[in-house]
Amino acid sequence: MMRIFGLIGFPLSHSFSKKYFDQKFTSEHISDANFFLYPIEKIDGVIDLLNTVPDLQGLAITIPYKKQIISFLHELSPAVQKMNACNCIRIQNGHLCGFNTDVIGFKQSFLQKKTEHHAKALILGTGGAAAAVAFVLDELNIPYIYVSRKPSDANHSIHYAEITEQLLQEYTVIINTTPLGTFPDVHTYPPIPYRFLNQKHYLFDLIYNPSETFFLQKGREQGCIIQNGYNMLVIQAEENWRIWNA
Repeated sequence: MMRIFGLIGFPLSHSFSKKYFDQKFTSEHISDANFFLYPIEKIDGVIDLLNTVPDLQGLAITIPYKKQIISFLHELSPAVQKMNACNCIRIQNGHLCGFNTDVIGFKQSFLQKKTEHHAKALILGTGGAAAAVAFVLDELNIPYIYVSRKPSDANHSIHYAEITEQLLQEYTVIINTTPLGTFPDVHTYPPIPYRFLNQKHYLFDLIYNPSETFFLQKGREQGCIIQNGYNMLVIQAEENWRIWNA
C-alpha cells in the first residue's frame, strides 16, 4: 500500500515541503510513500480531502491554516494546546492528532547564531508561526513584544509605527513571521526603521525563498546578524517525518 502525505495551505505555488520530501524519498529509497500539495481555499476543504484520500497518513499545515485547523483535530499535543497553532497532523484510523514542529525547527535554528546580548525580541506578525516563535522565546526566557499592522489588546501587540530607536536599543532580536518578502513578492518587507539597526541586532526571517529577503538584506547592510528560514524548515520537515512514522 502506498502511504500518502501532504501539505495544506493556500496558495501553495512554491512549496519547500514537496521538493524536500520528493528528494528524501528518492535518496533514502523510500518507495512506499508519496507527498502531494493540497491547496484548499477554505479550511472546510480539509473534510473533503480526508474523505477523498483514504490513504492519507500525515499532513503538514502552512499559512493561513495553522490556527484554523485546531477545531478539526481529535487530539492535541501539549505544545499545540498552549499556543493554539498546529503545523503537523498524524492520521491513524481517522484519528487526527496535532503537533507543532515549528517549535523545534525555530529553536534549533535560532540558537545557532544567538549571543548573550540577544535578550529581548520583537515578533513581527501574530499568526500561527508567531505563536510557535513566542512559545520558544518563553522557553528561553526571552521577553518579547508582538508587532502588527492591526494591534490588539488580546496579545498586547504594538503597531510598526511605535518601533522607536530607543525600543530597538533594548530589543535586539527581530523575528519576521509574516509572508512579506516571500517569492514572488520579493520587494516587500516589514516597515521597521532599519536605520536604527546595528551589529548588536539579530534578524531572523522564517522565509526561505528568496534566501535573503529585503528584510535580511537591509539588516545585513546595517551590520546585523541574519538568518533565514531554510534550516528551520529542514529540521521541521524531519520532525514531521518522525511523527508520521512513530
